[in-house]
Amino acid sequence: MPQSEQHHLVITALGVDRPGIVNTITRHVSSCGCNIEDSRLAMLGDEFTFIMLLSGSWNAITLIESTLPLKGAELELLIVMKRTAFRERPPMPATVWVQVEVTDSPHIIERFTDLFDSHQMNVAELVSRTQPAENQPALLYIQITAHSPARQDASFIEQAFNELCTELHAQGTISVVTYPQHDEKMESCDESTESR
Repeated sequence: MPQSEQHHLVITALGVDRPGIVNTITRHVSSCGCNIEDSRLAMLGDEFTFIMLLSGSWNAITLIESTLPLKGAELELLIVMKRTAFRERPPMPATVWVQVEVTDSPHIIERFTDLFDSHQMNVAELVSRTQPAENQPALLYIQITAHSPARQDASFIEQAFNELCTELHAQGTISVVTYPQHDEKMESCDESTESR
């Protein structure tokens, strides 16, 4: 493979958050001649996690592979790296976005991910956070984006989502976009609906 071709590397950095740490990492990436193609950052308790997809020449990727562990040790970060191949995402006939607000309890997120799995949809993004509430149970907020690799009637996932919200006494919204028609449907369920 010619060295002029672009190579790709996925990096995860995990450690205690402190001012300037993200800038230090991104500056080191740039100094090695790599480009950040995609990235995600999240705060989890006292820890932060930073995930990046880097691109660069063979020399640039090799340089960051050899130097980032030392930089991570200086910053007291756990660094995980893996070479990968860039590929265009195949077109997906439908995309579904859901937002949920529900009283926190075990297995809630699992119930929603299982809903998408049972409809053969690929979860592309999942964000959740728990919000403590004074003198009442904590609330769980969930956002999920999923793609369907096969064209199907979106009303089935909408109906199943609404039924799950009703069962869990959750407030939720679902938005389904079908391509190429860009046909968007909005449905909602609220916690006042009686449990089945």
